[in-house]
Amino acid sequence: MPPSVKVKSEATLETVQEIAVYLHRFHNLDLFKQGWYQIKITVRWEDSENVCFGIPASIVQYEVPPDLDPSSIYGVWRIDDTDNSFSTQSFRIKYARQDVHLDLMIVFNLRRNNLVDLATTAVILKFELIYAPMTEHGVELDLPLDASSAAIHEFRIPPKALVGLHSYCPVHFDALHAVLVDVSVHASILKVASHSFASKLPSNSANTEVIADQSSDTSNKGSAVLVKVLSASRDILLEELQKIGRAINEALDFSEFVSIVSNMKQENQLANEVIGQGKPHNGRKFLCPIVQGGNEDLDFQDVEKFCSLSQNELMDCFHSLGDQLSYLWKTFLKFHRDNKTKIMGVLHETWIRERKTEWSIWMLYSKVEMPHQYTNSKGDETSQRTAKRAVSLWKLPDDPIQIAATRAELHRKSIEQMRINNRSIQDMQIFGDPLRTPIVIVEHVLNVPRRFPSENSLLRHIGHIDSDGFPLSLNYDSIAKKFAQPNSIMEPFLSHLHTYVSVSGPHLGYLYSSNSLFNSGLWFLKKLKGTQCIHQLTFTDDPDIQNTFLYKLCQQKTLEHFRNIILLSSPQDGYVPYHSARIESCQAASRDTSKKSKLFMEMLNACMDQIRANSTLHRVFMRCDVNFDPSTQGKNLDSIIGRAAHIEFLDSDIFAKFIMWSFPDLFR
Repeated sequence: MPPSVKVKSEATLETVQEIAVYLHRFHNLDLFKQGWYQIKITVRWEDSENVCFGIPASIVQYEVPPDLDPSSIYGVWRIDDTDNSFSTQSFRIKYARQDVHLDLMIVFNLRRNNLVDLATTAVILKFELIYAPMTEHGVELDLPLDASSAAIHEFRIPPKALVGLHSYCPVHFDALHAVLVDVSVHASILKVASHSFASKLPSNSANTEVIADQSSDTSNKGSAVLVKVLSASRDILLEELQKIGRAINEALDFSEFVSIVSNMKQENQLANEVIGQGKPHNGRKFLCPIVQGGNEDLDFQDVEKFCSLSQNELMDCFHSLGDQLSYLWKTFLKFHRDNKTKIMGVLHETWIRERKTEWSIWMLYSKVEMPHQYTNSKGDETSQRTAKRAVSLWKLPDDPIQIAATRAELHRKSIEQMRINNRSIQDMQIFGDPLRTPIVIVEHVLNVPRRFPSENSLLRHIGHIDSDGFPLSLNYDSIAKKFAQPNSIMEPFLSHLHTYVSVSGPHLGYLYSSNSLFNSGLWFLKKLKGTQCIHQLTFTDDPDIQNTFLYKLCQQKTLEHFRNIILLSSPQDGYVPYHSARIESCQAASRDTSKKSKLFMEMLNACMDQIRANSTLHRVFMRCDVNFDPSTQGKNLDSIIGRAAHIEFLDSDIFAKFIMWSFPDLFR
């Protein structure tokens, strides 16, 4: 049936879901293996009884980079008929920070049949990193590229986004395959005016016809819902086109579109009123509820207005909206090709702004006041007098570790009750199983001015330490010797220090460690190997604590050189004492009356004195508790002694994404 023919009766309202994927750039952060790589893409419906893959409908090579090295590209892009996947050309990766400009647009079509619920069914977008080793003859042709998938990253396009979407979509595979693929994804619903499917696109072709949907929805209510969704898609696509045009300062000519709208049949005023005139100034006036709010269900009372129309009137609405959508979609594809770099920049900025809102599901925030000083409640008389003079004292909760763990668990249970359904692409590394994603509790410590020297005699000791010392890490004895002497080498760079991030670091050592199993292990290692670092952490590298490495390190003016300080800890981490990672006191120290407690408080206050901001300096100090899902760690020795959570800091990078994208200014 030709596209221009409109069937007035006994006709089906057929639509196709179009997903356009634009591959901008492959940026190698640090792949561990040189070789030949390519990107493979598949698109499919989620939760379909029969797996239904999207068919590549067109592939457009925007341009060939002028500086392209022919020896770095092998073969041609191809399509696999078994899963309708698209694979880029193979490109050679030789070094870190290498860029490969792809500049490819692939448009996938997905059938909308009776198994696809418009309100609840999402689309899964899958990226695979394919690897083949380098040989003397180039690519190892004996090894099929399909069989060497190195990493996978999937995204979910939720139902609301399928109605209309333009989004930046960064593809990061995993820690062992550190790459960034700059991608943008665009979605719309289009009408189909054919009753037969086009043949699949052969691997040596770049275009194919739009497929048709053989299924039909004969009920008026089903047709009414479909027309309503098309109306919403039309409004979103129009509004987004205008928004992008304004953002990149490129005007769009909608005169032809207005002419198309003007040609709508005026015989049925009810139909025109319900679907709207679709003029550019109307914006999103007649939006479908699956786009407007959080309710996944359609407003069937509103749909009844469509049901009152005859089948012929519904067909008029369907074809009119379909023509408008087709025009707007083609306009966008041409507009994108002419302004791809600017549009990518706009979408990237929008993506950055939206991360904090989207990922706040797994983040909790609180504010506390920084104490003037820490004291032990049962210390000597001098400490008691100092405590009375202090403006504010830090009152320790009964069990900070248990309180933090309980708070995270309660929040995890609240996430279980959520129905996450928005118009943003969902990263399946996070949204694949929301309950398994780490909970991050951000404690923003409000700064207070520095204390005067008279408030704490500890400052007299600090005065004898040169301010040029700068600690890089806690590793070996040789480093310790450097900290004991003025280190002027770093002086030219101190003014450029911006943000300090500590990932479960034992800043205050193991003077008060409550993990008896771990303490026994440390004792055994000291006896067996005598590693200097372990002696330093446990303050046994010198008989006098004041001469130990960690005590002297705390006196060095090091943290004060940073504008922002972020301390990451976990109440599940049994390897590093919770208070030591957070640079705060603990119940054991506050109740201890020995000299050890006094020296511990001196170390703690020395660190806090460095963190306190000058009156002219804006400093951010945050403690971030990362609570991992305990069910993924199992019941074994690692989880019992707390090693599992400590290692999870290295195995998982999701919590780092949350923090970095929630506070981007701290990492610029």
